Amino acid sequence: MPEPETAAAPLKGMKVVDLSKILAGPYVTMSLADLGADVIKVEHPDGGDPTRSWGPPFNGPDATYYLAANRSKRSVTLDLKSAGGQEAVHRMLADADVLVENFRPGSTLARLFDHKELSERYPRLVVLHISAFGDTGPLRDEPGYDMVAQASAGLMSLTGEPDGPPVKAGYAMGDLGAALFGLVGVNAALVERERTGRGQSVTTSLYESQLALHINWATGYFATGERPARLGSGHPSLVPYQAYSAADGHFVIAVGNDALFRRLVGALGHPEWADDPRFATNRDRVAHRTALNAKLESVLVDEPVAHWTGLLKPLGVPVAAIRTLDEVYDCPQTAALGMVQKVDHPVVGPLRQVAFPVTFRGERPPVRSAPPILGQQSRAVLAELGYGEAETDRLLTAAPEDPHPQGA
Repeated sequence: MPEPETAAAPLKGMKVVDLSKILAGPYVTMSLADLGADVIKVEHPDGGDPTRSWGPPFNGPDATYYLAANRSKRSVTLDLKSAGGQEAVHRMLADADVLVENFRPGSTLARLFDHKELSERYPRLVVLHISAFGDTGPLRDEPGYDMVAQASAGLMSLTGEPDGPPVKAGYAMGDLGAALFGLVGVNAALVERERTGRGQSVTTSLYESQLALHINWATGYFATGERPARLGSGHPSLVPYQAYSAADGHFVIAVGNDALFRRLVGALGHPEWADDPRFATNRDRVAHRTALNAKLESVLVDEPVAHWTGLLKPLGVPVAAIRTLDEVYDCPQTAALGMVQKVDHPVVGPLRQVAFPVTFRGERPPVRSAPPILGQQSRAVLAELGYGEAETDRLLTAAPEDPHPQGA
């Protein structure tokens, strides 16, 4: 009997060729692998994906940065600027469903593997091209890293305390935003292919994705023409909705309506604040943010975080302690969701990974294999493509690396 399909592997049977590196592209392909696809990661023989050396910290031969975005793939080393390496990739593409690349526009590899030409050559192939600034415009050919995207697309201008310097977001939101929109684009193109029989070229960029994630910041600017100011942990349209200092740390209060505000100030022993015309409605509270926060801070600083969360949660006021990562991964909620899985790495042994955050009929996709060591499956994959031992030996050689990848 054929092996039954599992709900947690919706892309089982799909073949993905991954020519990308750093974070945006590899995160897309790791997600496709999580969903069941066979992902072949093509890396340069001399060092492979640059994130392998982006440490410390390291865990085994590779940096933990690389280990974060490359599980459940097979690594093959090829020099893509050589005729032999190019031929091998085209053999892979002959029956592939998806190709992902993030070559810098105008680079040699972008010309050799032009996403539009590949889409024409392989009609059923879905080609995802991720760039820094998009395929048109005056910044088209510039290389980009996550911080460049956060700066140039406005995120850093919105992040940080009002009287402090701009701050980079803690996550690589430029890369990860492009990755998530790229993943949406790939899966949408695969759905359309089921209807039409044809694949297509799909593009996104770090810059475009950041603009899409501005959401209410953008519409607020369009309505007022005013440049938004940094608010620290505050919200531009809701007050109180930010982090506050307690006697022993910090926690957040997220009041989304006037009824919740009345509960909050009643619990704090100041029900009269809800009748103060400066604070009676959310519109009033936003206009008098500084005055209200001064009152709240004068009370909240007197007791520990546990006191305030214990007092406010039973009343339905949204509150939460600000956890550190050790606290997050020791949290019973994290364990209950099964979000951390272990997989065996050939060098370091059991390796913990944060799993795919979507379930299918209640089943979470399993982490199928550890991030591969550089070239770990080269010979096996090349044999699948019809190469003999001598040809394989010839292909597995090193050459100078491109210093300008897209995304970081």
